[in-house]
Amino acid sequence: MSSAADRLPFLERHADIIFSVKTFIAAMMALLIGFAADLPRPYWALATVYITSQPLAGATRSKALYRVIGTLIGAVASIVFVPTLVNSPELLSLAIAAWVGLCLYVSLLDRTPRSYMFMLAGYTCALIAFPSVSEPAAIFDTAVARSQEIIIGILCATVVSTVLLPRSVGPAVATRVDGWLAGARKLSREVLAGRSAHQAVRDLRLKLAADAVDLDGLADHLSFDHSVRRETVHWLRALRLRMLTFLPALSSLGDRIDALGQDARSTHPQLVALLDDVGHWIGNDDLDREPAERLRERIAAQRPGLDATSPWTDIMIASLLMRLRELVDISADCRILNQAIASGERPAGAKLVFQPDGGVAPARYRDPGMALWSSAGAFVTILVCCAFWILTGWTDGATAPMMAAIGCSFFANMDDPSVGLRDFAKWTLVAMVIIAAYLFAILPAISNVEVLVFALAPSFLIFGYLIARPATFFIGMMLAANTATMMALQETYSADFATFANSSVAFFVGMELSAISIRLIRSVGSEWSVRRLMRRGWIAIAEAAEQRGNRNRAAFAGVMLNRIGVLAPRLLALNGSDLRKVDNLRELRVGLNIVDLRRARHHLSSRTLGAIDAMLDELAQRFRQHDGGAMPRALLARVDHAMAAAIDERSAGRTDALIGLVGIRRGLFPDAPDYQPEATAHVGSVAA
Repeated sequence: MSSAADRLPFLERHADIIFSVKTFIAAMMALLIGFAADLPRPYWALATVYITSQPLAGATRSKALYRVIGTLIGAVASIVFVPTLVNSPELLSLAIAAWVGLCLYVSLLDRTPRSYMFMLAGYTCALIAFPSVSEPAAIFDTAVARSQEIIIGILCATVVSTVLLPRSVGPAVATRVDGWLAGARKLSREVLAGRSAHQAVRDLRLKLAADAVDLDGLADHLSFDHSVRRETVHWLRALRLRMLTFLPALSSLGDRIDALGQDARSTHPQLVALLDDVGHWIGNDDLDREPAERLRERIAAQRPGLDATSPWTDIMIASLLMRLRELVDISADCRILNQAIASGERPAGAKLVFQPDGGVAPARYRDPGMALWSSAGAFVTILVCCAFWILTGWTDGATAPMMAAIGCSFFANMDDPSVGLRDFAKWTLVAMVIIAAYLFAILPAISNVEVLVFALAPSFLIFGYLIARPATFFIGMMLAANTATMMALQETYSADFATFANSSVAFFVGMELSAISIRLIRSVGSEWSVRRLMRRGWIAIAEAAEQRGNRNRAAFAGVMLNRIGVLAPRLLALNGSDLRKVDNLRELRVGLNIVDLRRARHHLSSRTLGAIDAMLDELAQRFRQHDGGAMPRALLARVDHAMAAAIDERSAGRTDALIGLVGIRRGLFPDAPDYQPEATAHVGSVAA
């Protein structure tokens, strides 16, 4: 019996090998063009191919475009800094370090493929400027030559990736979407069966949040893939909006099911049967599954009417059925959109039902404080390396700040960048062994280009294969880029062991200085990062309350879920920590319910608005002071007072206000006693 892998198309089964061969062809083209054009460092073109190439054609094109722009900006910056400040090495060091830090700061805030352009503009300036200090008069020629070499590599990588067996981003996105939706179906079945509190279910929720962030990054490359139709990009954007809403809606459902308790099977058998049927419907991906409209009719039939005397159980059931209707609509839409993305055509007669509030592209979480800290760490680290270079007068000392600029930029997103820097140094040591074998054993015997290509093939084909596989991408990139640049291939053999040894030592001194400096300045633990990200979430909820929910719901959900997606890998790595038990989606639900209250504001009386605003003011104050512990009972009194006012409403906004307040109450006080309508007067006096 053949396996699933055997049934894949040939190109998909051997995609890693094909990518390696294509990249090697592009690299040799770039190197030979560099030789033919008599460029001073043609090996930069070779290295650029491996740095730029991506297994997916759209990703290569997007990276290539931004790399060209970033290279030119960095080259211009080096031309400005070096001639002006070369006679003041301290000021020159300060200027370049500040430039790298500024570019890194903007890059960390951008969080799209465009961010690579800003990062590259920073460290390209360091790559050109620091080695040119000894010959400042030649800085223009050096910058132009370096730009030419890098752009040749970019163009070769892009042309080969586009023309020779291109691998589209579309199928990769479709595969990731299929995987995400399969996980979402499994999570839905678990939650609707009343198992939302299980740790395995909570971990699955975190994984889906992290996968959604990864999918965002992959989907950004779709617009650069000419084989993908414009409609597919539109469908994926619509699907991502529904994915944003799915997790908080399912979290709300799980909370309401938990609130009804185990007695629900005997007290509300019809509701339990409906939940079971919806769980089966979501988990059934057959084409002939029950139409969603039948489930919507059953949900509407069970929804209780609410008035001032409605018991807490009826209010909870109304809230549950509202979220259940959302889940059915989202699931039906996701199925339609997934079919459209996979087939390239929208299913005949299919109609999208769920309309996210705002309808704009989801925003990304940005952390200006952490970006500033990372850029400051790079700034200080480069200055430390420059000080070592200036004070020692070391001829090859320029390597230290140059590598500091590259390393601090590449690993700025890590909690402890020094770990990445040391891994960088470790794999570069392996590359140096390979380089030494080539320089002093293989290359001296080579007399023509054909033999050179044949000799380089084994190593660089292995490097390309490692780059193609996500688990070994970093290793392959380090080996390929460092071997290409440090081997310094020229048209004529000119290797010298003393020069090679000196540059190797300079490299390791630079990396070690960078690792020590960045560890002292910037490195933090995963638990510290988790607590900080949680704190940022609490501040976002406080701001939403202060703004009276005047936020775009989809954008707010996007930022909050994006933050949870960034948080998820760190939480999953904290085995045994109490932080694993924190339900971040519960706090997201509170924020979304605050935003939902905005819809009701125009229809409510001044008395009800006053009670809601007093509750929001109290909530904002508490979240700004929040430390992760339980919320004070005074806030519960404020919420109950607002609920009492909303129940007495006779306006069109009563239901929306009541559902939003139920969500806030359950999110903040899941273990509180049931709300009692007859206690309204007492609660009001306490809140006052």
